[in-house]
Amino acid sequence: MIDIINKEIEEFLLSVNNDKKNIQTILEKSTTSITDDLNKGHLTTNVCMVAASTLKYKPNELANNLKEKLIKLRFFEDVQSAGPGFINIFLKRNDFVSTINIINKMKDSFGKSKVGDGKKVQIEFVSANPTGPLHVGHGRGAAFGDAIGRILEATGSLVEKEYYINDAGRQIDILTASVLLRMIKKDINNYFPQNAYKGKYIEDIANKLKKDINLNCDYESLTKDMPKDPEEEIDQIIGNIKDQDEPSWNQAKEFSLAEMVKSIKNDLKTFNVDFDHWFNESSLGDVSDSSSEISNSINKLKSDGSAYEKDGAIWLNTDISGDDKHRVLIREDGRATYFASDVAYHKNKVDRGFDKLINIWGADHHGYIKRIEASIETLGSSKEKLIVKLVQFANLFKEGKKVKMSTRSGEFFTLKDLIDDIGTDAARFYYLSKQADQHLDFDIDLAKSDSKENIFYYIQYAHARIVSLEEKALKKNSKIKTNINNIENNSYKECDKLIHEISKYPDVVNKSANALQPHLVIYYLRDLAQLFHSYYNDNHVLSETDQNIESILVCLLSVKQVISNGLDLLGISPIEKM
Repeated sequence: MIDIINKEIEEFLLSVNNDKKNIQTILEKSTTSITDDLNKGHLTTNVCMVAASTLKYKPNELANNLKEKLIKLRFFEDVQSAGPGFINIFLKRNDFVSTINIINKMKDSFGKSKVGDGKKVQIEFVSANPTGPLHVGHGRGAAFGDAIGRILEATGSLVEKEYYINDAGRQIDILTASVLLRMIKKDINNYFPQNAYKGKYIEDIANKLKKDINLNCDYESLTKDMPKDPEEEIDQIIGNIKDQDEPSWNQAKEFSLAEMVKSIKNDLKTFNVDFDHWFNESSLGDVSDSSSEISNSINKLKSDGSAYEKDGAIWLNTDISGDDKHRVLIREDGRATYFASDVAYHKNKVDRGFDKLINIWGADHHGYIKRIEASIETLGSSKEKLIVKLVQFANLFKEGKKVKMSTRSGEFFTLKDLIDDIGTDAARFYYLSKQADQHLDFDIDLAKSDSKENIFYYIQYAHARIVSLEEKALKKNSKIKTNINNIENNSYKECDKLIHEISKYPDVVNKSANALQPHLVIYYLRDLAQLFHSYYNDNHVLSETDQNIESILVCLLSVKQVISNGLDLLGISPIEKM
């Protein structure tokens, strides 16, 4: 119906002013949408308010003229002017309840669309360093990225989800040294550097590794005369092990990395997050290899004049994106920076032909955006292709106390711990319950409660209540049918607020996709659940006539379908029994 109204609006505006460019601009700026409540009709448009100044008309005059045109169509029950340039439209009964017929017909597909127009979208998220298990801080980005992928797929985009494995940096050397030192701890008097990785997972990897490897080192010299500076200490122990037994070092490095990646994949799978592609940083090669992707990227920047040498280092001119200073790509000693790898990685992404690149980063990476935009621009693409969504840290509270999260110290609450405690669905829900760039205080005890304050429970309870109600109604009278014609052909209107609310769902999905904001779906489901519980508490459904019960069930089963569809977009399974 909105499409019909928009077509009539366009024809009306062209009859007032035949400048198609102006009219198109007006249509893009204006909205025709479902009203907030039924007292304002079913649909509303602000087009006359938007168009008034451009078309040199008073808003009310324009609205009255459009109202008369719409009334003459005889499509609607009533059309009213409302405020300066607003029009409210009341649908005929059959058109209003047709939402239920559409939902019953489309089922799981209700709310899906093709507004994404088949555009290729890559979403890179989580990408946590494989130096420890995923902790609850990573969980928010995982839930957010996966939900965005689901929502974009539901609205017609071709989505590829990618995890970037940082397997080429110094942190993997620290991981390897940590594992090896734990493996030989009895031989070195439990020596362990301050900046090594701690935690039971290091012990677990070490115990597995020692079955396949025998480190051939002089243990006394290995840890002798260690520097007091923690960074220098860990670097020296790494160098000592490599110098004395490089083959075992390489074997341990490969094994430790594989164990960590396997752990991450398992946790994400349990968290209902799947990636289409796992991209290894090491596949970009080394700057010492002239044929590597990282060398090719830097050479292209140098040939274009975007990168230059200064003080023995190679710098990227990032002025094009308004960055506050130029950035080092290659250090004076010839080692590539992390930024150089990121430049090559984003060139790789662009070369794969995506229409849009969505990076989901922690909020502490905010300052990194402009330099990546600059690298994309200087490599010949458009920075508009890149969208960065920042995710604030999630503070976890349990029994009123904030939970510690520190990978290096080994004292942290893992994502697996959270899943074991409250389940995947509740965890995903609360991660997504607030706009991602806002701080989130995650109360585990609330997430486990069965109170109205637990929004997850409140929404799931609505779904389960409808399942139970249908079972009871059929048990009372097995001949009851859930036929759409029942609600069209009687005067039962107690469910009209619910029908009006579920008609908003497709627009909520589209808005969530356009804004890349999954929490909009949760807010909608919360409001729908609240409306349902209010109706359920005020009406004793099973005491109604059989005809009314059929009409009610037709509506409530559509509500149940919308709740199910909305939860599915978030990667959450609806509950049928509480």
